Amino acid sequence: MRPSLASANAPSMADTLPSINFGFDDLRDRMARFTDRFDEFIAKGRKRVLEERNQFRLNVAELQEDQRLKKKELEILSQKTQAHAHSLSKEAAETAEMRAAIASITTQRDLRASHRDRLRVEITLTQKLINQRLAAQQQHTKEMDAQARFNEPELGFWMDYLCLRIEGAGRDDRLKFVFDHVDERSWEREAWFEVDTERRDYRVVTVRPKLDGEEVERRVERWNENRDLGMFLKGMRGLFVAAMK
Repeated sequence: MRPSLASANAPSMADTLPSINFGFDDLRDRMARFTDRFDEFIAKGRKRVLEERNQFRLNVAELQEDQRLKKKELEILSQKTQAHAHSLSKEAAETAEMRAAIASITTQRDLRASHRDRLRVEITLTQKLINQRLAAQQQHTKEMDAQARFNEPELGFWMDYLCLRIEGAGRDDRLKFVFDHVDERSWEREAWFEVDTERRDYRVVTVRPKLDGEEVERRVERWNENRDLGMFLKGMRGLFVAAMK
């Protein structure tokens, strides 16, 4: 059955319900304000976090720089401490060395003083010995002069007889006796020896060509005993002639 027209124009049930205002616009505004405040809070929080992070980084950098400076200061202090310790050690070593040097100098001074006193005594004794030797030398010179005057004619004879000449040996107290005609194969070949006349007992110091040392010493001893120069020269020539055969 179709409904009637009157019923179609009648108000609906919804129209008969009471009107209710839910406040969506106000809610939207409140939500928008909340969102703005929330976004502002988030932005401020992010900014604060960023600032705190930057500040933290600055603080860390400052702490690292302070630590670096402190480390550098500690290194400098350590170096100064080591240098000071080295200086103290060096000063101690120099002090010990100086004390040792002073002790050594003191010892040397005492030794030199003692040595000086001994030298004074030795100089005194040496001077006495020199005076004695000078007196003996003067006496020996007188005897030599007398012997030379006595032997001069005889020496000339032996020089001619033995084919001998007498030369200087480069020193006042030495004479060189040179023989020729001692080698039958070569009459020009020479033989010689040097005599040291510094002391009363003569010494033959050099012989060319070389002779038997015992034979030479035996003739020198006999010469010192009898002072017979001729016999000594004759004996030396005989040794040379025998050595060149």
